[in-house]
Amino acid sequence: MRAIVVETCGAPEMMVYRDAERPQPKAGEALVKLEAIGLNFIDVYHRTGLYPLPRPFIPGMEAAGVVEAIGEGVTEVKPGDRVAYAMYPGAYAEYSTVPVWKLVHVPSNVSAEQAAAAMLQGMTAHYLVTSVYPLKAGETALIHAAAGGVGLLLIQMVKNIGGRVIGTVSTTAKADLARAAGADEVILYSEQDFETETRRLTDGKGVAVVYDSVGKDTFLKSLNCLAPRGMLALFGQSSGSVPPFDPGLLAQKGSLFLTRPSLAHYAATREELLWRAGEIFKWIGAGKLHLRIEKIFPLADAAEAHRQLEGRKTTGKVLLIP
Repeated sequence: MRAIVVETCGAPEMMVYRDAERPQPKAGEALVKLEAIGLNFIDVYHRTGLYPLPRPFIPGMEAAGVVEAIGEGVTEVKPGDRVAYAMYPGAYAEYSTVPVWKLVHVPSNVSAEQAAAAMLQGMTAHYLVTSVYPLKAGETALIHAAAGGVGLLLIQMVKNIGGRVIGTVSTTAKADLARAAGADEVILYSEQDFETETRRLTDGKGVAVVYDSVGKDTFLKSLNCLAPRGMLALFGQSSGSVPPFDPGLLAQKGSLFLTRPSLAHYAATREELLWRAGEIFKWIGAGKLHLRIEKIFPLADAAEAHRQLEGRKTTGKVLLIP
């Protein structure tokens, strides 16, 4: 098969498109012929070595396709089933073997492209609003990178709950996307101080929760945007890691809560995985959750897709097609 292989961590060009051995499913696994692959920032972290994987490796943590073969003892899926998965490496390829407990059946009214676009980012948004901070109607959330893949889904989920959204973006084009998704207020952080604006928009009270995937560049000001006993859900670090700080700062700023969650811990069982993915697919099929698939690259062009993602030149979801 053809695949993207990383032998040395580093820049995008370290990802080499070449022949690789097609894997065979072991007990409890299925071989999936991949039709669409989701691009996520965790792929960048793996490529650079920030989140190390044993080398050489095939990156990619999300895909959709059709079951080609099954290993011993597998009863959950059969050859021909349409499936999708997230949070398992090896997706930048024509085929991948996946533990069957991670596979979710894709309903007939959801395409492979939609499934690959929705699994990781959709379930991330889902666990943030349902489990990390179970948002209630009437509460206000501040969402950074509001025009990104997770951001646009978060906006829609918060609005479906009945919450208020303040989003931050870098350009007027991204502001338009955030508003179209339902954001009540959008702050252009390249022109306005988002802390000052958030305080103004909440009459000085602050927000109940900040959903922050940016990290270093937004961390301290995100804390300052919170109401007393508010929650900062730091679920990414696209600008870099947050430096060490004294936890006493959380008390000084209002007995705040800080969490650094990961989807792996919020979809740790098959039951939880099926619940989250099932709700996402149901909402997509019913037209209650809209995906923005902005760019589709051939798998061979994965390096260019990474450059555009890291350069913040993308909005919504980016897919790779084998």
